[in-house]
Amino acid sequence: TPEKCSSPDGITAVELAKLVEIPTETVKKKLVILKEKEIVRVKGINPKYWLFDEYNFHRMDEDDEVFQILCSFDDVDFDRFFQY
Repeated sequence: TPEKCSSPDGITAVELAKLVEIPTETVKKKLVILKEKEIVRVKGINPKYWLFDEYNFHRMDEDDEVFQILCSFDDVDFDRFFQY
């Protein structure tokens, strides 16, 4: 979300990798997939800032494999992202 970005232009892959504790290379590969589906936009060259496109996300076909993965909460540990 924009509130979690250190820059108004978006978040870098390195920042996102640290935030979710996933290797940077994995994050970069997944961001490219999301860019191809037009769910994220990229701004800049060095560093690249990634910004979620909520409008395009809501327009995705519900049968799309990427949409189903993004909306699957079966194995998500919500305690990792929220404090109750």
